[in-house]
Amino acid sequence: MSEYQYYEFLAVDQPLDERQQAEVRALSTRARITATSFTNEYHWGDFRGSPRTMMRRYYDAHLYVTNWGTHQVMLRLPRSLLPLKVAERYCIDPYVTAEVSDKHLILDLTSQDEGGDWIEGADDSLSAIIGVRTELAAGDLRPLYLAWLAAYGTWERDEDAFDQDEDDELEPPVPAGLRALTAPQSALADFLRLDSDLLRVAAQKSPPLAEAKDDPGRLAKWIEELPPKEGRALLLRVAQGQGPQVQMELLRLFRGEPDAARDDRPRRTVAELLDAAAALRHERERQAEAARAEQEARREQQRAAAREKRLEAIARDPEITWARVDELIDARKPSDYDVAVEILKDLRAIAERAGLRQEFTARLTHLRRKHHRKTGLIARFDRATLLAARS
Repeated sequence: MSEYQYYEFLAVDQPLDERQQAEVRALSTRARITATSFTNEYHWGDFRGSPRTMMRRYYDAHLYVTNWGTHQVMLRLPRSLLPLKVAERYCIDPYVTAEVSDKHLILDLTSQDEGGDWIEGADDSLSAIIGVRTELAAGDLRPLYLAWLAAYGTWERDEDAFDQDEDDELEPPVPAGLRALTAPQSALADFLRLDSDLLRVAAQKSPPLAEAKDDPGRLAKWIEELPPKEGRALLLRVAQGQGPQVQMELLRLFRGEPDAARDDRPRRTVAELLDAAAALRHERERQAEAARAEQEARREQQRAAAREKRLEAIARDPEITWARVDELIDARKPSDYDVAVEILKDLRAIAERAGLRQEFTARLTHLRRKHHRKTGLIARFDRATLLAARS
């Protein structure tokens, strides 16, 4: 199987000018490049550029997907809105890393599963994920916690992913709202292969979001109360093309410090989280199996009741049914042979109930002799063991 690599970059805060586009064009003549995007895929060979360098110089988001199991997303945002010391709480090398580049913080979130199946649509995920960048800048740290959790979830797929002593590592501060992820956060969780049972366990210690934080009426009132000079300065920046940055800064000011900045809540170890997820998964699978067994039992009862009703109808005049068997056999169609065998099973059951097993055996033996050249029919008789002794 040939190799497949997909690269995508997005410029959100500031489009690339012509000079910058020419610089990235020099890295790949086949890439699709616009002022705000760069996409390319490789089936043979590799990309000549450095994604990290491109993020430092030009882009705010990057997605990388391969058919050998790599899922990587990088995000760049103003470090004034997400300080390095906050991001570092959620870092686990090499799955979640953070670095400072000039005025920006660059996050690198990676999932690796060499033995896993190709996830359809993974290379189209950036547009769904990109919203977490604004959320992070506005103080919502759920995306970072999800990336941390997905990283340790790798341990369930690869027992050599971490050293055993990391069992005792404490989770970082748990943000509010893990029970109600946003659409971008759900897309990120899927992209990073975050196990749903592990997420459910982690969410048990996550308080609900404060509804007032995202209340549109409260936000409108807060904006009205901004000092006029500050408001005019923000509007000027929007007019100058800095709308995305202004949005992130306003939301961060409005929401205040991230909820997860609080460090006074009890925290669980990695082992506690993984063990609880395994127990939850086992119980979920047990309940699903019990539900399947119960459903199958109901279906079996329905089948038995339907067969009993059918047998009662046949027992009223078995000769009509024997005549139907003859018609089906004379049609010489494999599908009709199958139906004939099922009817013969019913006739055998009726004969056994009436103590007429010998009579049934005699009639079936006659059928075998009469149609002995119909090898397909005789083979079906044999597979159905219609003449076998029954208890």
